[in-house]
Amino acid sequence: MTMLVLALAAFVGTHFLLSHPLRAPLVKSIGENGFSIVYSLVAFATFGWTIWAFRGAPVTAPLWDVGDGLWIVSTAIMLAASILLVGSFIGNPALPAPGAAEAARKSPRGVLAITRHPMMWSFALWGVAHILVAPNQATLALCIAVAVLALVGSKLQDGKKARLMGAAWAEWETKTSYIPFARQLAGGGWWAAWPGRTVMLGGIALWLIASYAHSWFGWPTAGMWRWF
Repeated sequence: MTMLVLALAAFVGTHFLLSHPLRAPLVKSIGENGFSIVYSLVAFATFGWTIWAFRGAPVTAPLWDVGDGLWIVSTAIMLAASILLVGSFIGNPALPAPGAAEAARKSPRGVLAITRHPMMWSFALWGVAHILVAPNQATLALCIAVAVLALVGSKLQDGKKARLMGAAWAEWETKTSYIPFARQLAGGGWWAAWPGRTVMLGGIALWLIASYAHSWFGWPTAGMWRWF
């Protein structure tokens, strides 16, 4: 567990440091390409360390009983997370891709009308879903770290994007919300938040494949496959 906590601290800490305070000086000294290489190497190394430490952590007794009710809730959460993740790759100004400023000036639709950080919220929901059905020490540590990285990271990303994109990101923030469905609950249009057929089908396919693949890695059967 000590090794896992150290690995998670390195994984989350280096992401925050390289994405924010260290990014500008490193880009200035080694350039954008050099920074991307350093960032990728550090990310892969700390991620690999985390996976190795997680697999070697002791399996402790669950903190609560897990029955079909929690599995149903977890399965539904993972479906929502899958849809958010698939939709996050379409017209998302938060992604480091050409045309981000133009995308930010469009009216948000689909998962971007739900939240301007659908990818990050999908990771956070993944953490919640796994905590519900695997409430042991190692899983709690891993999932809490992932959720913190996703939710705090997305909030910090707002500031970074505002500096990089200026008025385009400021306009995007006025049309979107950080908290899912916050604009709809405040009186915004619900129809714009419909993910669309392609995203829905893609999300369902990802959900089915990922939950079926659980058994390939020696993990418990997950998702709807538990009942088939």
